[in-house]
Amino acid sequence: MTSQFINIVADIGGTNLRIGLVNNVQGIEQLETYKCCEFDGLANVINHYIAKYALSNKQINACFAIACPVDNDIISMTNLPWTFSKSELKIALNLNELIFINDYTAIAHAVPFLKQDQKVKIGGGKAIDSKPISICGPGTGLGVANVIPVGQQWHSLGGEGGHVDFAPTDAKECQILQFLLGKYEHVSYEQLLSGLGLEQIYQALNEIDGHKLPLLSAKEISERALSKECALAQETLELFCKVLGSFSGNLALTMASFGGVYIAGGIVPRFIEFFKQSGFRRRFESKGRFADFNQEIPTYVITESQPGIIGAAAYLQQFNLQNEG
Repeated sequence: MTSQFINIVADIGGTNLRIGLVNNVQGIEQLETYKCCEFDGLANVINHYIAKYALSNKQINACFAIACPVDNDIISMTNLPWTFSKSELKIALNLNELIFINDYTAIAHAVPFLKQDQKVKIGGGKAIDSKPISICGPGTGLGVANVIPVGQQWHSLGGEGGHVDFAPTDAKECQILQFLLGKYEHVSYEQLLSGLGLEQIYQALNEIDGHKLPLLSAKEISERALSKECALAQETLELFCKVLGSFSGNLALTMASFGGVYIAGGIVPRFIEFFKQSGFRRRFESKGRFADFNQEIPTYVITESQPGIIGAAAYLQQFNLQNEG
């Protein structure tokens, strides 16, 4: 791209929208954060940013990561009353290029570019360059993505991996499955590996163990577990980590993820020291005859606060290079 073009990227969530100018993958400038509720729609936010930095006379290439499906022209956000047409938005904003990618596609594209201070390694294993990488992220739901090398570029493989069947590995988890089957026809890993999942594990253990303690929110469960003031909360958080280990290990087996398995999302980074000491890595490796296979694969927690912005920048840079070629 010639110098007359500029690149902007955004990470659009249900609460906040972050937007910046891109020089390179790790070179995001003029980064701004806006409260989505203060704007009537996405066009208003982007126009505000363009006006603030006097970009209206520039040819703009844009890549926006957004937490909803992006396959169709019409996008309706799950947690915001924003509905818009991608093609109409491009015209309204007078953009040269406009690309929308799913938020986990963005995170997947960010991972190969993360520096050591943007992640924490959990357990053993050693990453092998140019091998598949898997990502899963407990948060509001359970996001899953994979990224594979193709030539000199990275390509994300999306999907709905968080909704695969939950598979218990011991008697207590079988009891939890039975508890959840009393609520749902289908029990996926997301029913345990999410904010709601933490609460449901706590509810299940409360009933199974006959404690009859008052129900807690996910935030309260993690806080009381970390402060060691509630044994049931500690048991809940430990079981959450173990189930995440089993699920992450399944991803590693499925993709042969010798580039590493990365934990994203807003939950795990809040208790990394607890996570290090938990049964996560033991469960990750506990794959019977293929235990040795997973022992070679490293696991990481992403601590970078804005991987979506980095990933959108990486995706846009790759798009620009393709179009220059």
